[in-house]
Amino acid sequence: MKFMILGAGMQGRACAFDMLRNPAVDEILLADNSPRTLSQAKAYLKSAKVKTARADADDPARVAALARGRDALVSAVPYFFNLPLAKAALAARTNFIDLGGNTGIVRRELALHEQAKRAGVVILPDVGLGPGMISTIAVHGMNQLDETDEVLIRDGGLPQKPVAPMNYLLTFSEHGLINEYVENATALRDYKCVEVPGLSEVETLDLPAPLGRCEAAHAAGGLSTMAWTYAGKVRAMDNKLIRYPGHIAVINAMRAMGFFDQKPRPFGKGRLSPREMSARLFREHFERPGEQDLVVIHVTVRGRKNGKRAEIVYFMIDYYDDKNRMTAMMRTTGFPVSIVAQMAAQHRIPPGAYPVEAGVPPDAFIAEARRRGFDLNWRLRYLA
Repeated sequence: MKFMILGAGMQGRACAFDMLRNPAVDEILLADNSPRTLSQAKAYLKSAKVKTARADADDPARVAALARGRDALVSAVPYFFNLPLAKAALAARTNFIDLGGNTGIVRRELALHEQAKRAGVVILPDVGLGPGMISTIAVHGMNQLDETDEVLIRDGGLPQKPVAPMNYLLTFSEHGLINEYVENATALRDYKCVEVPGLSEVETLDLPAPLGRCEAAHAAGGLSTMAWTYAGKVRAMDNKLIRYPGHIAVINAMRAMGFFDQKPRPFGKGRLSPREMSARLFREHFERPGEQDLVVIHVTVRGRKNGKRAEIVYFMIDYYDDKNRMTAMMRTTGFPVSIVAQMAAQHRIPPGAYPVEAGVPPDAFIAEARRRGFDLNWRLRYLA
């Protein structure tokens, strides 16, 4: 199998790292617009199977030319590039997998379904941590019940040693992070798809050690297309991100003050939007190389089984990998996209454009995830 990964940053490297553990992978082409990033990625991966090429994410013709003849193109670049990249993959007749991040863009990718079927390729967006792994875990839980009434998906990437006052560590794109915070999230309420503000409806969670008391609030894009897929079938469904206490209040205060507005304003001798400045500051403040992170997943699925009320609770904590110098966020984002890209290359997913909840076989995915060392456990209990 031959793959192309566009974006040689943290998630792209993690995806390539996982692919290289499969002897059936013959070559991985890493593409990025930064020679320095490509050089660092190649040095990290230490494999003759890894080739590199310069390419800009906003040059879909160049991307299509590089992707032609490969089993899958993986997009590990910010979400706003993904629609033209999906079309580039169609032109190259190669499978396309991305990390999602914006539900509106994802739905436009899914509109390419008939074209993908005719081209004989798979288009599968939203295949990261959330949406992605958390979505597939939720579907796995729904499949264990006879009827599903409620699905509560909670997840987050956190520093192992939080530093006040923000108690956060940046382990993925700052643009994607801000998008999660400030855009509207989707949810199901009384079987209907609704929009709710990002970081609203804050709740308290008491999680197993070492986390303890945390907070959770709605995350834009986290539930993504699941709200439309299960509208009319499931009474309640939502996704909230998990943070240490205090972080959400600070971000909501910044939002109220206009720090995430997108209209450019005079700044020095030029013009800059508050969101762009905030993104730069997020990168400066929250990116602390060498600090260790963790990722937590807590999914609750309630409904009926064997005529009784039942509940399945999934829990997982994944930690920074010291041996391979890999963050938990890299593992929980890059490994899922690798798993699904390999499934597509092996024709385990039929041609077409699918939302992650419909396109990824949950049993097979979870088996692959556990084989990679993800300590995902679940417990079913009957409710009174």
